[in-house]
Amino acid sequence: MPLENNHDPLLNAFSLTLRKTRNELGLSQEELAHRAGKSIRYISLLESRKHQPSLATLKSLCDGLGISMATFVGEVESKL
Repeated sequence: MPLENNHDPLLNAFSLTLRKTRNELGLSQEELAHRAGKSIRYISLLESRKHQPSLATLKSLCDGLGISMATFVGEVESKL
């Protein structure tokens, strides 16, 4: 979902967690996009707080990162 206001604390925490986790795993946006079945542009939009993912997308991202949704959401929650 495209967003006009990117000052939402939850969205900020999600974006930071996505980028941090991807970088810690040594994955490029391109590699994560491939693993998650998404476009590089979409990964970029998520990391720059311009889109909010659906639950299905969150699942795809977590699968691409090789972590559980619970782990990822816990990391997001710790940043709130």
